[in-house]
Amino acid sequence: MQGQDFAPLPQPLNADGEPRRTGVEIELGGLTEARVAEVCTETLGGRAEQGDGPFWTVTGSRIGKIEVYLDIFLRKAERSKLRDLALELGREVVPVEVVTEPLDMDGLRETDRLCAALREAGALGSEGGWLFGFGLHLNIEIASERDADIVRPLLAYALIEDWMRSANPIDESRRVLPFSDPYPTDFVRDLIALGPDATLSRVIDVYLQRTPTRNRGLDMLPVFAHLRGDRLADKLPRLVSARPAFHFRLPDSRIDNPRWSVAQEWQRWVTVERVAADSALLGALSDAWLDDHGALTLLRQSWADRAGAILCRAGLDDAGTPPA
Repeated sequence: MQGQDFAPLPQPLNADGEPRRTGVEIELGGLTEARVAEVCTETLGGRAEQGDGPFWTVTGSRIGKIEVYLDIFLRKAERSKLRDLALELGREVVPVEVVTEPLDMDGLRETDRLCAALREAGALGSEGGWLFGFGLHLNIEIASERDADIVRPLLAYALIEDWMRSANPIDESRRVLPFSDPYPTDFVRDLIALGPDATLSRVIDVYLQRTPTRNRGLDMLPVFAHLRGDRLADKLPRLVSARPAFHFRLPDSRIDNPRWSVAQEWQRWVTVERVAADSALLGALSDAWLDDHGALTLLRQSWADRAGAILCRAGLDDAGTPPA
């Protein structure tokens, strides 16, 4: 694994003056839930306890509580022989998920140590099989509840998403799955029209109209539910877990690649927030996006290249290092 450290966020503190924290969700294959929980305790200390069936909780570790389970909707179903059989049948293609509490920077560094230990134990990532569309999700605490601290990172991400996907492509196994699809062009166009100083209420209305789904590289529904839950209640088919965090779903989990690290994927989000903090750059990217797309856009690569050139001139073209 490369020795890249976790770069600081442009706004490292939250509204209370405390360090912003980030929850980490790591999907993997090749190991049972019991073995993953065991590796967690071997690496980070604590005690592993089995819950209902193949669901484990590690408590008292150096990064607090860690949950380990098969990432499938049946984990929430009442235990039965039929449920457990379905879980076993799905084990070949459904990832085991490791979920942490919100972590400070020291805690994030520990996740890379954990990934290295899991890899040594035989964990597999997205590259481990053509059906292994496994991801790494980061839940980055918002800097504050001010509209600008939600809207500007969203706009920045929407403007540079095609470039991030081109500069550090996700695995083919994830491209054919819908769980981290890019934002629709019509949504980006509407978001640009609203601008970086738009009210959160207006942005939520456009989001729910254009992309009312969890299956995006940046899933904004949890933070919208936290800040404006009443606006979502009657417009979505199911409840969304509210949290004061950006749910960044784009990165792969390449845990079996020794050159991959959580820190590399973290860098993608740091770039998003650095772009969001630069008003002139947001304006330049917005104008260039509109010029590039015109009335109809069929290909995204031309914008990816153009956005990359703009970011390069600004010194902000770090999309994480693609592992060899």
